[in-house]
Amino acid sequence: MRRSRRTSDVRLMAMGPRAGIAEIALPETQPGSSIMPGKVNPVIVESLTMVVARVLGNDTTVAFGQTGSFLELNVMLPVTAVALLESIALLAAAARNFAERAVTGLTATERGPALVEQGLMLATALAPEIGYDAAATLAKEAFKTGRTIRELAVERGIAAGRLDELLDPASMTEPGLGGGSTGG
Repeated sequence: MRRSRRTSDVRLMAMGPRAGIAEIALPETQPGSSIMPGKVNPVIVESLTMVVARVLGNDTTVAFGQTGSFLELNVMLPVTAVALLESIALLAAAARNFAERAVTGLTATERGPALVEQGLMLATALAPEIGYDAAATLAKEAFKTGRTIRELAVERGIAAGRLDELLDPASMTEPGLGGGSTGG
């Protein structure tokens, strides 16, 4: 199941090119969409999802195969072996195909950083600096006006260099705040 969710994440992040999330661009692997000219279909991602569906079916076959056991004889061993071998072959081929035709050539777009910069969650990073209430006021104003947290914070006198430090998305994704533990 986990693999299927991850392929769905890749497909979702690649939806675009102008509408949708469009945080990543998949390599073109076929002429395009039959209904939308110029669109890149996530066919490799979708093929991997179909392989996952088949492997999950084979897993059910293997699990059911135990019902064929009588003492030290299992009459379901042939179907269990075929299902297991098919799953191994399918997963190996699908992983290789996904790596070669989707992961290699996958590129990040500017849409992801732009969405982060427009995000209201950046006000959270300002709360330790300016206080919760002031950060909440910034977030509400940004939402109402369509402006960014950064623009509004500069107007309120926070230095651009300090904002770059406080609103750095990479440092926000690291564990801890300023190198400390976040356990709790």
